[in-house]
Formats: sequence, structure tokens, C-alpha cells
Amino acid sequence: MGVMTTTTALPRAEHPRPQFVRDSWVNLNGEWQFDFDDANVGTQSGWHTGETNFTQKIQVPFAFQSKLSGIGTNEFHDIVWYRRDFTLPQGFEGKRILLHFGAVDYEASVWVNGTLVATHIGGHTPFHADITEALQAGANRLVVKAVDYSRDVTLPRGKQYWLEDSASIFYTRTTGIWQTVWLEAVSPEAHLAKVKMTPDIDAKQIEMVFYVDGAQSGAKLQLKVEVSFKGKPVTEDMYSIKGSSETRKIRIDDFNDHGLGGWWTPNKPNLYDVTFTLFVNGQEADRVTSYFGMRKVSIEKGQLCLNNRPYFLKLVLDQGYFPDGNLTPPSDEALKQDIELTKAMGFNGVRKHQKLEDPRFLYWCDRMGLVVWSEAANAYEYSDQYVSRFTQEWIASMERDYNHPSIIAWVPLNESWGVPNIQVDRLQQQHALTMYHLTKSLDPMRPVVSNDGWEMVHTDLFSIHDYEWREEVLKERYSSTEKAVSAKPSRRVLAVEGFPYAGQPILVTEFGGIAYKKSEWEGWGYSGADNDEDYESRLRAVIQPLLRSGVVQGYCYTQLTDVEQEINGLLTYDRKPKIPVEIIKAINEGK
Repeated sequence: MGVMTTTTALPRAEHPRPQFVRDSWVNLNGEWQFDFDDANVGTQSGWHTGETNFTQKIQVPFAFQSKLSGIGTNEFHDIVWYRRDFTLPQGFEGKRILLHFGAVDYEASVWVNGTLVATHIGGHTPFHADITEALQAGANRLVVKAVDYSRDVTLPRGKQYWLEDSASIFYTRTTGIWQTVWLEAVSPEAHLAKVKMTPDIDAKQIEMVFYVDGAQSGAKLQLKVEVSFKGKPVTEDMYSIKGSSETRKIRIDDFNDHGLGGWWTPNKPNLYDVTFTLFVNGQEADRVTSYFGMRKVSIEKGQLCLNNRPYFLKLVLDQGYFPDGNLTPPSDEALKQDIELTKAMGFNGVRKHQKLEDPRFLYWCDRMGLVVWSEAANAYEYSDQYVSRFTQEWIASMERDYNHPSIIAWVPLNESWGVPNIQVDRLQQQHALTMYHLTKSLDPMRPVVSNDGWEMVHTDLFSIHDYEWREEVLKERYSSTEKAVSAKPSRRVLAVEGFPYAGQPILVTEFGGIAYKKSEWEGWGYSGADNDEDYESRLRAVIQPLLRSGVVQGYCYTQLTDVEQEINGLLTYDRKPKIPVEIIKAINEGK
């Protein structure tokens, strides 16, 4: 439904969870009351009761640091408060009401009509609360307190800088609500909480684990699963649900186009639609629509494969920042545009860098055909508190995005962020190993990169960061496996002692970074171009040696767009190509 009960304009009104959709939902984006609480007096003064009128207004879901929030300041304000009223629409009567937050950075406390309904820690992951008992007839008041720790370098923060102004490789901070807030109505008898879907193209089946919330003891639960492909029925069955979860394997053999018609690839992003209908004692209680892709990512005899065939990755590094929204895209169309431009330049995927991206982006990657390396937002320094914070957030990140066929790799750590002494510190080595094995324990499908760039421990992919710009040096360095794995392109060892190269696929997952000023932005890059012809020549000089190496099985060019003080994007910050996309595509194709 997605219809507001007020006349407030909605900058982000599309469904925020497109892989698990119910019809009964209400978007709460738009104008909220807002205030800073620098003296930390809000809780003691009773701001959570909703009686206090805040002094500012903000456009949710944009953080106050962004222009689109209506505030736009880089000042430190680590405690912020939000307030808005809402009225439930018709059709929500007699239902359980769930309040959802896409992401709040970093800690959140939520009250409805003065009753605390939720607390959450983790700046990039979603949370929800059943607020039914806190609701009242007519208007209801929602209050949110968000606490950030802007200067804490042990906080999982990604590219958010701990100084006031952006500099070097770090950008503007995000504090508070930065993804959609929404309400959802579910049956009071029982509802489907989630479904975990694991495709197996070799066995021509998909394993589904169904999780049910709210069922009363003794209730008879049945789940009807209907699968279709391009509008045509594939399979339909009814399953009994004996407890809070149930596992079923469903046959999927609708591969009619030369045996590959139903498989998902970037060139042919085939998706199966699925409808889940939950019955309680024979009566329909819940209906959810979703989708999945049948695809396989594997490593066979040292080769990275997609659907059992070698697959050369041509990724671009995507920071996921926007000029006016910072971490929050200004619109759904902006997300689609980034994907369209990425594909038009001849890339088949993105490495989402230091950010858990909006589910809408992953939805469009699934639909439009773009592979994704999903990378955590890292901290910068190591501590016991960091380990606790990061581990919990990474588990929640994987749970949120497990079902997306576009995601083909997990990257918990990058360039020793959070583990700066990993080369010699056994604790930090064990942490990286733990994150690798934890990830593998939760996902049997995807390869895991233990520490992208250098100083790797056990890892499925041997991923190297190399900003060398001279063509002849790159040709020589990647002319053999031995030379590639023994190089120190960033003056860092590629593997920690005791974890030597063991035949993994070799990829260069950061390179290029050629600065070229094509807008009013001032900034820097890893090497510089003077004009269009020079830029094109420099792109060829760094891409062609990797394409022709015979050793390298994929690359990730830095980067998709200019970002704040960086001008090393293929596109300007406002998404204008610096040279024609057709030329970049030809270079990616080795022409």
C-alpha cells in the first residue's frame, strides 16, 4: 500500500524491503521534529514522553549532515532526537503492528506514546518492534533517540571520518536515521518472520527455511509456496509447520533455454517469483511475496566460477555516497542510474565499499543483473568492544542480505581496518580467522575474503590492492602466479606469516584511482590525467595488463564516482561520465 496518512511529501516512498513484501504497510518518511541534545539532558528531561516540542525539522531518512535533511551541517552532535505523529490507516484494525527502521547510526531507543518499544545497536542493520500494546486510538506519537560516537575509531563506521571535515579517504559522517522508517500490519494469529533460501543448481532445487512468529500452542500451521518464472507456474505445494521453523527442499528444474534459461547471471538475471501464504487452522493469516535466483558461486581447481563455468570479474569500487544525501540515495531512480551506468561501462559487478547498502540497491542488482561483493563497514582500531560490536553487526548484515542472488562474495575486513597490527598480533589474526569461519558457518554458498587487499589470513580469494599506474610494471608483476603473490604493491605483505598463498583465485580488487578533474570539485587521486586522451590512455594502461595477464581472474577499478574530496571516479560526483561510457566499455572488453 505505502500510502501516508498525512499530506507530507515523501522523498523515499517505495517499499523498503522488496524481497519480503506484504501489502499492508505505511511509509513514515517525511518531515519529523528534530533536535540536538549536546548536553545529554533529553532523557532526564522527559523528551521520550513526546511532550517536548523540538526546535528543528528534518526530512527522514536523511541524516542531519546531508543537505536533503534540510539541516546540512558537519558539526559534531552525537545525541539527536526525532518526533512525529502518525495515525493507523483503515485495514490495520485488529492486526499486530510492527515498526521498522532500515538503519539508525549508531544506537537507537524508540518510544511510542511514552512507552519504550525498542533499543538497537549497530549503525547499518535493520531492526523492528511490535508496538501493538503501546498504541492508542487516533493519533500516536513516535519518539527516537539516536546516539553516535563520532570520534570513536573502534566503532564500525566505514568511510565516516572522526574529524569534523572530510579528508584523505574519509567522508562526511552519518548520525541518526538514514534509511526508511515504516509500519507493517501482520495477523494476530501468526505471521511469517523470514525465509532463508539456498539455491542448488546441481541438484535442481532450492532449500527454504521458514520461520514463523506469534503462533499459539496447538495451532495447525500450513504454508503454501507458489513458485513462478516469467509469469508461468513452476511448482506449488503445501507444507505443515511443526514448530517455529521448518525446512523444505523444493524442486526447480525449469531450465528450458539450452539448459540455462532459469539460471541467474548478470547477462541474464532470471528470477523466480514466489508467494508464501500462511494458514492457521485452515484460515489464511499471512501472505508475503518474494523472489530468488538460481545460481552457484564456486571455486573449481583454482578458478572462480559462476554456475560451474569460469567467470572473470570486472568490478568497480562503489562507495555508495551521494552529493546531497551522503550515505542515503536521493531516490530509487538514483540507485538504478548507478547500476545502469556501471553496466554501460562494461562492468559486471560492484564491490560495495565500507557500506551495507540499501536493500533497494540489491533489489535492482538482482533485477538488472549486477554481481555484488558485500563488504562490512569496518572500524579503524582494535579493541574488545570493537570485536563485540563488529561481530554482531556482521551477523545481522548477512542475515538481512543472504537471499540476494547478486551477492557473490562476503568481505568482512578490508586493508587491515580494525586489525591494524594483524601482521604480528595473534589476537588480531585470530579475529580475522574468526570472521572468516563465522561467515562460512552461516553461508555455504559464497566465497569469503578474510582481509581484502593485503595481510590476508585464511581466505577463499587472494585479493590484491595495487595502484601502480605504469603499464610495463603491471605486465611484469602479473605475468606469473609467483610474481603476483610475492609482490608488495602497497609495501605490505599480501599474506600473514603462516598463511601462504594456497592456490586461490587471484584478483586485483583495488587499482586505477586515476584523478581527472571534470567538474568544479577539487580533489586527489592515485595518479593524474591532463585531458580526455590522457585519461583514456591511462585507463588502458592499468586495465589491459590485468585482462591479458592469464593469472588474474578479476579486478575492481577504483572507483565509480568522485566522492567529496576524491576526484578519481569514472563519473563525476553528480554521475556525469568523464569520457564516453562506450570508450570505457571497449577498454573493459580489451578493445
